[in-house]
Amino acid sequence: MKVIVCSTPGSLTYEERQMPTLKKGFSLIRVRRIGVCGTDLHAFDGTQPFFTYPRILGHEIAAEFIEGDAEGFTSGELVTVIPYISCGSCIACKKGKTNCCSSLNVLGVHSDGAMAEYFLVPSSLLIKSQGLSIDELALVEPLSIGCHAVDRAEIHHGDDVLVVGAGPIGIGVIHYARLAGARVIVMDSNAHRLDFVKEVLGIPDSINVSTQNASEVLSTMTNASMALIVFDATGNLNAINNGFHYMAHAGKYILVGLQTGSISFSHPEFHKREAVLMSSRNATRFDFEKVIQSIKNNEVNPIDMVTHSVAFNQVVFDFSSLTQPDQAVIKALINFD
Repeated sequence: MKVIVCSTPGSLTYEERQMPTLKKGFSLIRVRRIGVCGTDLHAFDGTQPFFTYPRILGHEIAAEFIEGDAEGFTSGELVTVIPYISCGSCIACKKGKTNCCSSLNVLGVHSDGAMAEYFLVPSSLLIKSQGLSIDELALVEPLSIGCHAVDRAEIHHGDDVLVVGAGPIGIGVIHYARLAGARVIVMDSNAHRLDFVKEVLGIPDSINVSTQNASEVLSTMTNASMALIVFDATGNLNAINNGFHYMAHAGKYILVGLQTGSISFSHPEFHKREAVLMSSRNATRFDFEKVIQSIKNNEVNPIDMVTHSVAFNQVVFDFSSLTQPDQAVIKALINFD
């Protein structure tokens, strides 16, 4: 079978590998779609934390079940995959927080992912399609990250929520913050993405940090209170540090994006707000199921954010273009059909 290997930063190559050998506790799937996420792009650029080369990328998965010991699954049915392998015995796992297991193994990051024609996965990580299309299934994982972050924030109806970063993860946060009853304000430096948020998602309030004074505009929008809840979905150090200035008194700041440096902020300013700083990592099965249900209920349309499709046999040649600003990529899917 053919796989795509990221051998060094900036290098993707096709390789021929043997078909995976079926074993107890695992199932064989035929990959149909892979969503390209920030993690893949950062790995390609050489800026992804907790990453080693060579690596087969890909963890936003839509596939067909072929065979294995996954109970209740039949050959040919569509599935998605929770790409986080947890130990089940650490303190986080015992508390049900398998998404931040102390020895977490993320497919496509810590071990090989699904940019391959066939893939062997732990049977316990499979999730039924429940009627979702192949493209929709490939988008469940990134939406689940946004869903998980919003649940962490404990939003109340009418809260002013600022989402910094209007990429796919930020879009997930936007969807579920709005479903939680928030008034959502979106901040980005990319005019194309802000236009998408306004025209496609129907979010009227946005701030372009490239052309506007972000703090002043946000203050005006919130009657000088600033945002009660701020999400960073950029993973950009400068944006993360600036985000502390956007918090209201009694506010919360949730870091969804990840970067390699050290954040810094004024302790007195943070302290006087009795602010809360938290991270949000990955997602749980509960989040995956919630996202699937919201798509089935037509509360979220994930296909709206798909702007590019790349054939599997063209990925090695076209992948670098997905990192170029002039391509205006919001979400790309790799198509194996």
